[in-house]
Amino acid sequence: MPTMFVFFGFRFLFYSNDHKPVHVHVVKGDCEAKYNVSPVELVYNHGFKK
Repeated sequence: MPTMFVFFGFRFLFYSNDHKPVHVHVVKGDCEAKYNVSPVELVYNHGFKK
């Protein structure tokens, strides 16, 4: 999974051949979240505080 960028230890990743809608995974340590890009929408959150 290619890393787009790292910001304060949060890795923003994507799969190049993944399913639609376009989305981004955010990972830090054991926590992961997934966001749809357009419109921006949280799909799931495993371990991050709100």
